[in-house]
Amino acid sequence: MVVAGVMSGTSADGINVALVRVRVNLRGRGRPRHTIKLLGHAEYSYSARVRSAILAAMNSEQARVADLARLNFLLGEVYADAVRATERQFHVKAELVGCHGQTLYHQGDSQTFLGRKVFATWQTGEAAIVAARAGVPVVSDFRPADMAAGGKGAPLVPYLDCLLFGDPKIGRIVQNVGGIANLTAIPAGASAERVVAFDTGPGNMVIDAVTEALFGRKFDRGGEVAASGIVLEPVLGQILRRKFFQTAPPKTAGREEFGREFVRDFLRQCAGCRKEDVVATATALTARSIGEAVRRLVTSKSNHSFREMVLSGGGARNATLVAMLAEVLAPLGIQLRFSDEFGLPSEAKEAVAFAVLAYETWNRRPSNVPSATGAKRAAVLGKISYA
Repeated sequence: MVVAGVMSGTSADGINVALVRVRVNLRGRGRPRHTIKLLGHAEYSYSARVRSAILAAMNSEQARVADLARLNFLLGEVYADAVRATERQFHVKAELVGCHGQTLYHQGDSQTFLGRKVFATWQTGEAAIVAARAGVPVVSDFRPADMAAGGKGAPLVPYLDCLLFGDPKIGRIVQNVGGIANLTAIPAGASAERVVAFDTGPGNMVIDAVTEALFGRKFDRGGEVAASGIVLEPVLGQILRRKFFQTAPPKTAGREEFGREFVRDFLRQCAGCRKEDVVATATALTARSIGEAVRRLVTSKSNHSFREMVLSGGGARNATLVAMLAEVLAPLGIQLRFSDEFGLPSEAKEAVAFAVLAYETWNRRPSNVPSATGAKRAAVLGKISYA
């Protein structure tokens, strides 16, 4: 089956679409064996007005109900346009779409609301619109089923990580650096039940926000600004002592932890410093928080030997971040590699993941990883909208 995976991350910079052919050999009563082939991948930037509307919607103190409803339907049209454009580009017609949607709010831990403990998540982008325009069924809203089973609804990409990067002899840490950074630690020869996965902290989100605030650019292309700066170690050390970085998994993060308020406080702590140094410190925050997560929460908690980190996501294109990350991993004996080396372009991985998750849902198979999300049981994820 050909499945289109659609992903738009917490950076809210645009849409990734991957066209994927998925086949499964059920092998009797054994585990299904997946064959996953990427047929094509494309990226589409949100227009400035759409991105502005998304970022405004993430501000829960000011969002208007009417605007939220309109944005839901608008993004459905935008996602559908992206799917159809990708189909035309690669001359491939999808039979199914897996659309993650745009996360506006994610609260993986229960909090008291109207006298009752609740958890909550919201990915917007009307799947019925995508199904109607693309002419095929759409699987969307993947997180709630895991949360209903006692999980945090994230991370969900570990299911793909286990399929693609598990190795009988080498322990691997699969690290994605999107808006938020997250890892999947796969011991050599491990089954999914022994995999550990969690959000390590900010990925590109803080770097992008600081670069835009100080230089008027959407992001630090190639890490050029950070490369000309010096890390402000006192600021970095103080931030890394925050509760999130000390908390054991399972744990998730989003703009609630590292969005506007965090960036405002970060810039306040860096007041009076060279702008280049501030961007360098934001970049080091991503690299060091990943390194500390690996050291404290993966290698020191396991008797398994991890030898490789497989990097993906937009952060893989930031040369300064990559260099910082390689430096913090070296003392741990972990070699840095890229998902491109395994035939999967780093920027396509999460879109591919949601294509595979959609395929599993369509075939009524669970695709969460309870050891990663904290769920009490495996769950079939998502909701299906028919064309």
